[in-house]
Amino acid sequence: MALSMETQLQSIFEDVVKTEMIEEAFAGMFMDTPEDERTKLISCLGAFRQYWGTLPQESHDQCVQWIVRFIHSQHSPKRISFLYDCLAMAVETSLLPPRMVCVALISSDSLEWERTQLWALTFRLIRKIIGGVDYKGVRDLLKAVLDKIQTIPTTVSSAVVQQLLAAREVVEYILDRNACLLPAYFAITEIRKLYPEGQLSHWLLGSLISDFVDSFRPTARINSICGRCSLLPVVNNSGAICNSWKLDPTTLRFPLRGMLPFDKDLFEPQTGLLRYVLEQPYSREMVCNMLGLNKQTLNIAQFASFPHMVLSLHQKLAGRGLIKGRDHLMWVLLQFISGSIQKNALADFLPVMKLFDLLYPEKECIPVPDINKPQSTHSFAMTCIWIHLNRKAQNDNSKLQIPIPHSLKLHHEFLQQSLRNKTLGMSDYKIALLCNAYSTNSECFTLPMGVLVETIYGNGSMRINLPGTNCMASGSVTPLPMNLLDSLTVHAKMSLIHSIATRVIKLAHAKSSIALAPALVETYSRLLVYMEIESLGIKGFISQLLPNVFKSHAWGILHTLLEMFSYRMHHIQPHYRVQLLSHLHSLAAVPQTNQNQLHLCVESTALRLITALGSSEVQPQFTRFLNDPKTVLSAESEELNRALILTLARATHVTDFFTGSDSIHGTWCKDILQTIMTFTPHNWASHTLSCFPAPLQAFFKQNNVPQESRFNLKKNVEEEYRKWKSMSNENDIITHFSMQGSPPLFLCLLWKMLLETDHINQIGFRVLERIGARALVAHVRTFADFLVYEFSTSAGGQQLNKCIEILNDMVWKYNIVTLDRLILCLAMRSHEGNEAQVCYFIIQLLLLKPNDFRNRVNDFVKENAPEHWLQSDWHNKHMSYHKKYPEKLYFEGLADQVNPPMQLQSQYLPIYFGNVCLRFLPVFDIVIHRFLELLPVSKSLETLLDHLGGLYKFHDRPVTYLYNTLHYYERHLRERTNLKRKLVHAIMSSLKENRTPGWCLSETYLKCGMNAREDNVWIPDDTYYCKLIGRLVDTMAGKSPGPFPNCDWRFNEFPNPAAHALHVTCVELMALAVPGKDVGNALLNVVLKSQPLVPRENITAWMNAIGLVITALPEPYWIVLHDRIVSVIGSPALTSETEWAGYPFALLDFTACHQSYSEMNCSYVLALAHAVWHHSSIGQLSLIPKFLSETLKPIVQTEFQLLYVYHLVGPFLQRFQQERTRCMLEIGVAFYEMLQAVDQHCQHLHYMDPICDFLYHIKYMYTGDSVKEQVEKIIMTLRPAMKLRLRFITHSSKIETSSSAAAAASSSAQPPSSSLSSSSASSPSSTQHTHTPM
Repeated sequence: MALSMETQLQSIFEDVVKTEMIEEAFAGMFMDTPEDERTKLISCLGAFRQYWGTLPQESHDQCVQWIVRFIHSQHSPKRISFLYDCLAMAVETSLLPPRMVCVALISSDSLEWERTQLWALTFRLIRKIIGGVDYKGVRDLLKAVLDKIQTIPTTVSSAVVQQLLAAREVVEYILDRNACLLPAYFAITEIRKLYPEGQLSHWLLGSLISDFVDSFRPTARINSICGRCSLLPVVNNSGAICNSWKLDPTTLRFPLRGMLPFDKDLFEPQTGLLRYVLEQPYSREMVCNMLGLNKQTLNIAQFASFPHMVLSLHQKLAGRGLIKGRDHLMWVLLQFISGSIQKNALADFLPVMKLFDLLYPEKECIPVPDINKPQSTHSFAMTCIWIHLNRKAQNDNSKLQIPIPHSLKLHHEFLQQSLRNKTLGMSDYKIALLCNAYSTNSECFTLPMGVLVETIYGNGSMRINLPGTNCMASGSVTPLPMNLLDSLTVHAKMSLIHSIATRVIKLAHAKSSIALAPALVETYSRLLVYMEIESLGIKGFISQLLPNVFKSHAWGILHTLLEMFSYRMHHIQPHYRVQLLSHLHSLAAVPQTNQNQLHLCVESTALRLITALGSSEVQPQFTRFLNDPKTVLSAESEELNRALILTLARATHVTDFFTGSDSIHGTWCKDILQTIMTFTPHNWASHTLSCFPAPLQAFFKQNNVPQESRFNLKKNVEEEYRKWKSMSNENDIITHFSMQGSPPLFLCLLWKMLLETDHINQIGFRVLERIGARALVAHVRTFADFLVYEFSTSAGGQQLNKCIEILNDMVWKYNIVTLDRLILCLAMRSHEGNEAQVCYFIIQLLLLKPNDFRNRVNDFVKENAPEHWLQSDWHNKHMSYHKKYPEKLYFEGLADQVNPPMQLQSQYLPIYFGNVCLRFLPVFDIVIHRFLELLPVSKSLETLLDHLGGLYKFHDRPVTYLYNTLHYYERHLRERTNLKRKLVHAIMSSLKENRTPGWCLSETYLKCGMNAREDNVWIPDDTYYCKLIGRLVDTMAGKSPGPFPNCDWRFNEFPNPAAHALHVTCVELMALAVPGKDVGNALLNVVLKSQPLVPRENITAWMNAIGLVITALPEPYWIVLHDRIVSVIGSPALTSETEWAGYPFALLDFTACHQSYSEMNCSYVLALAHAVWHHSSIGQLSLIPKFLSETLKPIVQTEFQLLYVYHLVGPFLQRFQQERTRCMLEIGVAFYEMLQAVDQHCQHLHYMDPICDFLYHIKYMYTGDSVKEQVEKIIMTLRPAMKLRLRFITHSSKIETSSSAAAAASSSAQPPSSSLSSSSASSPSSTQHTHTPM
């Protein structure tokens, strides 16, 4: 076949180019007349057409390639020219496809720049026929032409340049926007791949390429967030775990979409941002999120090689004479060396000695520091490093032993001497020094570590009492102080925590009857705050210690661990907390935990875990359990499941998760809610339900559970009471009333007994014991409902007092039910109207009427401080409190009262930290929320806060609680400014004694806002808002001294200063007696009005702070930004038809305008909107599509307005694509609808190209063909020139264009429809794939 094809082609073409001998002899003297030429052409084409018709489709390419090879093998330019005319004619008469011809020409090996005539003729031919190639073909040809041009060397003879320029003309034609051969977006992609940022194009192309790239700068700007490089997150704030902060892990650059010429700073590695985040305590989670790493890999050791790091430090410090801070540096290096020297080669650590020579130039011995001071451990760090290196050298029998440097001799001798002197006291830091120096040398290490361990184990024969009966513990009560633990290296701390955990597991296996020493428990808790020993610390605690203790059925130790978790742990990562929660739910089902004290502990720990979940933690944590939601839900506790639903409602409200949607369908909440309704079906009172986000409200309205009527309940209680009185056989009575499945009414019966006879007999006690802790909860629930009906119908006066007295006796005198459990049940019932008020009235009476609970609270608050980490005598205070107010959890009071009294010997589990006040705190949180929901009980809430508010001194997250409360109930509290102030005041004043002044609320607010009068509301001025935002700006900039007093962040509610500053700022703003709308506008004015307090030079830092604050506030506060945008879009700057003095994109470049003092209001609003939206949650952003289509679309009429809107929203398409594709598609369509309005309104469009480039960017980077249908209809209505430019979006080849567009593109032959693929959008480069939306 191949042979015959060549032979036949040869005969066709050789015929034509055959010339007479004489023509060749006198080349160039003979001229064919045009007629002859034409005849030759036609006969050649005729013969070829016949042959081409017989060829199978798959041989076409081969055929064309042969022709090109044949032409290129000719030497006479005349022949080549003639044959090229043949090809051109074949293309023009639609015989040959233009793409095939162009590809064959450009990829021919003979096309070299040295054959200048061939080069010129070839590119002229391509220029002539390329108009017929489809747009993807043109893209490939552009790439090929540019590659060919790259082969021309930098210096060539000027004689040939003229010929070579033919190639440039082809490029120029392809890039001609009026010719419209392909989307310019395809061209820029190819160009940027060949010539990345900062690389010049080939000299032959002159400024052609750079001008074309410049024409894309507007599109790049439209897709960029103003001042993006200056925006910073708050670490551990809800928004921080979103896609806004992602960086490419290899280059640390922003992941920019598309090959556009963005501003230079966007291409830079964002080391500043990463460093800022790394500097914040507890930022590991966020760093992993930013770089897309899993948590295990984030270990500096794996990223930086230790010797390399030390040598580069040496290099940077050499010759600078800096020795201040050298001890601190060595202390840091010691942490790493002592922990990893055993596993690595000695040579890796020797560069430290180079650093030593540089930083310790002393000739004489450095004196021994005062070892009573903690910083002495830093002074000894270098000597400790030498000891570890030396030990390693000995172990390896290495030749690399280094004698002790002279300057360290005294330090070394001191350590040796201390080791020999076997008695080590706890009064100085000698023990820490020895542990740090010898942690890799087991012979020497056992002495100091042994002393530490003995101090807290209390191994001696001494025993001490713990609260309750029959509970003894080892006698050591003083924990190791924090500053001693801080002075130990990471390696020494790991040994210590390891030996503690091992001991606890050993005691658990041994079923020891003696409880752990209080000193041990407190020290273990303190060690768990160290993030750097997480694997042995909290991770070991949750995944090894707890399961082991549980397996050994060591219930006392289990109770201890849960108490530690409830009262002593800080900043535990959310996945550990949710893991513990699922452990607790499975624990609750084990028969052995069905005992009063342990059951109470498991439930109150679970309640704390649920209510303490941060709003931004809920979704990521619960989506991990979607396959099996049962594990994180309680199978039987309605209260815990209700608490979870309240947490879910609060979290989705604060993060705006449901904003803009009306159903939970298709979200992560659905399975969780349905499983809860299967486990514990229940209803919500309408006043509670009305605060839920709309989708949750809808769910509970659909899944309504029929309630038992009060009439029925009363009837059943009477019925059972009659049975109780009529039955005589003791065993029958006990069996009947404690039987599984019998109605849970026994507490109601006890109530009736007390009401009628004032006493309960021994059988009553037996029944209670037999019912068991787990089943009793159901009895408490029905009792709570029964109480509400009893109180509702009581006649008041005498009878009411009698009811209250009995109720209190049941709690305090007979110990039938604990106060926290009873209040929790009451607060979680779902009564309506009057009954709800009665229910809250009972809660108030229980808490305040008798003084039992009030006295307990007052004494506890007066005697104790919350800073447990600074105390050495917690245990003594704890014991004296329990002696004064013993906790009785096994119905002891009832046992004493029955006739004859019963002798109980209950075995109490050890209590180290808890009491009724602390157990009540999470319940109090819930009570306050219930009272806030019901308007008529506001006054009672104020009374409760007056009497019990002091308890908030011990709340572990008081500011977060206030923040959540003010945010969630914003609508309810709008008009109730007094109550709002009362709440803030009660909680803040409880903390007064334990916090430095200025730690939270601003001075101005304390002076003016706290004591405002009804008739004279304080309205803050601009200065107030500027100072408040300034405080956050200074905190984030790390100003020293900072605006807030210093504290130990490890024990603080917040993980770092910025998170603290942000939350206290939001609490203060929400507490103002000013509508959210006004506060929001005042915040925007901090940068939008000229403010003397706001410095020009770091305006973006202020915008960043406003973005953070305003997005952390409820919707009324941030939605005002939309009004500002509307007023800017309607302003003369954007509506006037007259040409701007400047180029519109220059005006929208906020940074450049700001530096040249030429910014306008519209560029300020743009930059501020970007800062706000950059910090927004996806829920908040999801209002943008509606804002575009309902508010902006009707008012956008001019090009400037359109470009402004594109620039406003363009940069956020990437987040919509990743987080809410539906919104992205709606925005895509809205952009075209606005263009249509502008097209109809404006006579002339100046910026068609940037507009079209942007729309192509959206198609190829985001929407693909998903919106093609809606968009095509719009494009068909646009003016011809616009239609021509957008024709590749609709894939239409022959859009009817008017004469103006036809003229503009007169040189371009419209591609025949056959060659235009109508398949889905292809991407602008042959390698990238388009995004296919969900």
